[in-house]
Amino acid sequence: MWRRPLNEAWAAVSGDQPRPAELRITGEPGLLPSRLPVEDTAIACTGAALLAAAALHAGRGGRPVREARLDRAQLAAAYQSERFVPGTGHGFAPLSAFWRAADGWVRTHANYPWHREALLRVLGTPGDPDAVAAAIAGRGARELERDVVAAGGVAAAVRDEHQWRAEPAAATAGLAGGGRVGDAPRRHRAPDALPATGVRVLDLTRVIAGPVCTRYLAALGAEVLRIDSPHRPELAQHRLDGLLGKRSALLDFGTADGLATLHGLLGQADVLVHGYRPHALDRFGLTPDALAERHPGLVAVSLSAWGETGPWGERRGFDSIVQAATGIAVAESPDGERPGALPCQLLDHGTGYLCAAAALTSLAAQEAEGGTHVRSFSLSRTSLWLLSQPRTTPRGRPFDPPLSTVDSDGGPVAVAAPPGELDGVPLRWGRPLSRYGGDHPAWAGTSVR
Repeated sequence: MWRRPLNEAWAAVSGDQPRPAELRITGEPGLLPSRLPVEDTAIACTGAALLAAAALHAGRGGRPVREARLDRAQLAAAYQSERFVPGTGHGFAPLSAFWRAADGWVRTHANYPWHREALLRVLGTPGDPDAVAAAIAGRGARELERDVVAAGGVAAAVRDEHQWRAEPAAATAGLAGGGRVGDAPRRHRAPDALPATGVRVLDLTRVIAGPVCTRYLAALGAEVLRIDSPHRPELAQHRLDGLLGKRSALLDFGTADGLATLHGLLGQADVLVHGYRPHALDRFGLTPDALAERHPGLVAVSLSAWGETGPWGERRGFDSIVQAATGIAVAESPDGERPGALPCQLLDHGTGYLCAAAALTSLAAQEAEGGTHVRSFSLSRTSLWLLSQPRTTPRGRPFDPPLSTVDSDGGPVAVAAPPGELDGVPLRWGRPLSRYGGDHPAWAGTSVR
């Protein structure tokens, strides 16, 4: 069943270009059991990124890739990678949960301290789960959603698929958005052992989806520099899982010097990936038109929770919240009453691999025809795509996740390997694990401005 979603994913990221190689899937199914086709969708998203890498390699004059391969066990481990960070489990704080409201269910997200504080301000309760449950039980689900969002928090009333499709926020123009802007000259690179060797990626993402995209580009040979704000530190599990293959620096581009450094980095970058809410970076000169004028030839990939348009465009959101709002939680209900969840953060991971695929196909298009290329994705689009596919019967089997080891300041760390092989050569993390914020905001081999 994975061939249909693969065809759709490939069309979304490549514009219906012919696939450059065969995709072979190994291993037995059943490692991501779900009522929705989670495993097939994971194959499609990651397979599209592998095929995009093969296309870029061939476009640069490299030896054509005959076969791209994905192993189901390795893929299942990669789509649950944040769970393998020591001591973090599934990574949800006690107040990040489903709660019964007066007229249904609501999902909250309180992993970050500032989101937890916003939730508790609205409820007027201490952070005790029993007190929170009692307060939510007396509120309407959509009323609470509205108030928490207005307070700067994150929550969503649980809707079924039909209720979500009736929302103005559900309007979508397909799985991917964007295209070519302007007439920048082509950038030329010689082929190398890995498809993305020589590509510089500026990573302005956090949590899961964006870091999945950029770490996969790193596994394919790109130099990835992740930039985080010094004022909003990342959670411990995402610091490790989101830095694989990358260098990490802190930069406040709300200051004049920080903004100058940011644009200095962009001036030497090939790809920008950001996960800020739509228009949050406009004031820093990062709109598509501004990028095309100031940094012609760049590939810019953006991702958000709810898309760039519509009444929810500027809302905060996470995979679990999007699952609740769009109908996935109802589709995955274990008993027809309580909301359920997917066996992994599929919206995050799947969208991350789609972003990587789009970055790679856009690089190939830029090198062939020039221009600045802008692509956009959202978790809610990925959710609607998943819900549009045929349902399955959950049939799981025992799973011993295959892990690899990377070096770090604290010694070797077991992590999920990057999924996939190209002509029998497995992808690997090409560098030791960086310390969060431990690098200078500069490209390797260049001086700090």
